[in-house]
Amino acid sequence: MNIVQCKMARVALGWGTRDLARNAGVSPDTVARFERGEQLKDATIPALRTTFEAAGIEFIPENGGGPGVRSSRSQT
Repeated sequence: MNIVQCKMARVALGWGTRDLARNAGVSPDTVARFERGEQLKDATIPALRTTFEAAGIEFIPENGGGPGVRSSRSQT
């Protein structure tokens, strides 16, 4: 997961940085630092990604158009 995918996933879920932080068990500052491109502990990015995946986000690898995200759950 890269910075842009993190932001895209938050928007897809309607989450702010505090929502992601609460769900991932990290501080809001940690999320902000990641999205600014700062260094984090090795376990932090996988924790954020796992949180998004549990919420129904799929990460799309770069395939010529750049990496992306999509919701794996139907919107009702």
